[in-house]
Amino acid sequence: EVDFLEPLPENLIPAEIDVAFYLIHSMSAGGDFESREAKTAHHFLAGMERTQCRQIIYLSGIVNDDHLSPHLRSRHQVEKILSSGSIALTTLRAGIILGSGSASFEIIRDLVEKLPVMIAPKWLATLCQPIAVRNVIQFLSGVILQEKYYNNNYDIAGPDVLSYKQMLLQFAKVRGLKRSIFIVPVMTPKLSSYWLYFVTSTSYPLAVNLVHSMKVPVVAKPNDLAKELKIELIPYKMAIELAFQKIEQNLVLSSWKDAFVSSDTPSEWMQQIVVPAYGCYKDIKWRPISEDEVGNVVDNIWQIGGKKGWYYANWLWRIRGFLDKLVGGVGLRRGRRSLTEIKSGDALDFWRVLIADKFGKRLLLFAEMKVPGEAWLEFKVMKKDNIPHIRQIATFRPKGLWGRLYWYAVLPFHYFIFNGMIDNLVKKELNLPTPV
Repeated sequence: EVDFLEPLPENLIPAEIDVAFYLIHSMSAGGDFESREAKTAHHFLAGMERTQCRQIIYLSGIVNDDHLSPHLRSRHQVEKILSSGSIALTTLRAGIILGSGSASFEIIRDLVEKLPVMIAPKWLATLCQPIAVRNVIQFLSGVILQEKYYNNNYDIAGPDVLSYKQMLLQFAKVRGLKRSIFIVPVMTPKLSSYWLYFVTSTSYPLAVNLVHSMKVPVVAKPNDLAKELKIELIPYKMAIELAFQKIEQNLVLSSWKDAFVSSDTPSEWMQQIVVPAYGCYKDIKWRPISEDEVGNVVDNIWQIGGKKGWYYANWLWRIRGFLDKLVGGVGLRRGRRSLTEIKSGDALDFWRVLIADKFGKRLLLFAEMKVPGEAWLEFKVMKKDNIPHIRQIATFRPKGLWGRLYWYAVLPFHYFIFNGMIDNLVKKELNLPTPV
């Protein structure tokens, strides 16, 4: 693991490297992301030049318009930095990438699945040329150590040039949904950003940067790279169908929402696997279970959140998620990567998974919602008095007086929510309503 915002220590990266892929961006972080992206590019290049690397392959954005957004301008600046070194650079410039787990795909999906009627800003008429993630991977792997592609850049895109409105409507058609979109000229970039932020799972900084980029046409300049690499470009509708094949088979290996930059939580929290014992409020619940029920209860724990919800009073969880969005938090819309699997580091609604030890029957979550303090939620199946139990602990470490007042204000809700949640976790058959 490397933090490219800091200079790389000597000998951190092995010298025996032929090719390095540069897939870093900081758009979700907000603020002055352009300077951060320049810094990461300089540090990356300096680190690679201490190795035997012969080629850097950079996945950038299409930058053919005369007036670029800050995001696309930064992508172009990174390209200049990476090309300034002694290592050959091959730049592949793409627009929207279509695939399960990608930010653009998930935002389109949120808009289409949640809004039967959309009152949308005028940038929905902007043209773009999306590309299937499978094609992107074919291009990235196809140029490896091919000297004819050294020190060159290529636009890569699918066969369809579409407006954002056409993309949304065709996505709806693939999913068997009827949708209506009305474009109005009065939505400012700020209003558009809030619109994306509240309807989709995106963070506000990412929404702002996406809106500015969506006003810029992203259409590829023709080239023969696909023909030379024998890549068959996948049409837009087929790319959507392929993405949902992965989703429906629970084969989404990663998602942009799992990146720590999609929340305000520093990645160092992954090391905080011991929940503090002092200066905290705790709500501890135990329920006895039989030996035969242990496997079922663990499976129930491992399916918590996302579409299945939180096993009790899901409407209250949705209200809490909405209030979190109002104050700039992540809300509930991130859902979860897989319906049945959880791994450490995953985003889970407005929680972050710190420990997912299914063998040890323990799940530990850290709250990424906006609260005046720090909160943990832990589930563990263990023996108590030689009888299997499920133990559920909600821990809150308040910050100042407001933190203490917050805990006592929500205490009545916690009584019902936490009791209902653990009671439902031990049930064999759960017919829970799916959150909208």
